[in-house]
Amino acid sequence: MEQKSLTDLAAFALRVSSGALLVAHGLTKVLVFTIPGTVGFFESLGLPAIVAYLTILAELGGGLALILGVGVRAVSVPLVAVLLGAAWAHAGNGWSFSAPGGGWEYPLFWAIAQAAIGLLGRGAFALRLPAIDKALGQFA
Repeated sequence: MEQKSLTDLAAFALRVSSGALLVAHGLTKVLVFTIPGTVGFFESLGLPAIVAYLTILAELGGGLALILGVGVRAVSVPLVAVLLGAAWAHAGNGWSFSAPGGGWEYPLFWAIAQAAIGLLGRGAFALRLPAIDKALGQFA
C-alpha cells in the first residue's frame, strides 16, 4: 500500500467533509424547501431562477465529486463562487450564522475552506478516472 502523507490525509478529510455538507445542503433545498420553494427564495433576493437550479446542481454534483475525489480542483472554483453567493445572501443578517436567518460567517469560512481544497487537490483515497484526469490535467 502506498504511504499517504499527512497533507494527503488532511486534503481527504477536508474534501470529504465539505462534499458531505454540500450534498446535505443540496438535499435540503430539494427535499425540505423544495425546488419551487428554493427558486422562490432566490427570486426574492432578486436572482433569476436559473441561479437556484445551478446552486442545487453545484451542491449535489459538486459535493458528490468532492466525496469521490473526481475533478476536485475543477469543482472547487465554481463552489467558491456559490459559497460567496451564499455569504452575500446572508450578509444582511449580520456576521454570526446563529443570527436569525443566518449570518455570513459560515458561508465565508466555507468558501475559504473550499479554496483550500482547490489548492490542496484531491489528496488520499480519491477515485482515479484516467479519462477525466487527462481531460482536466492539473485541474483534476
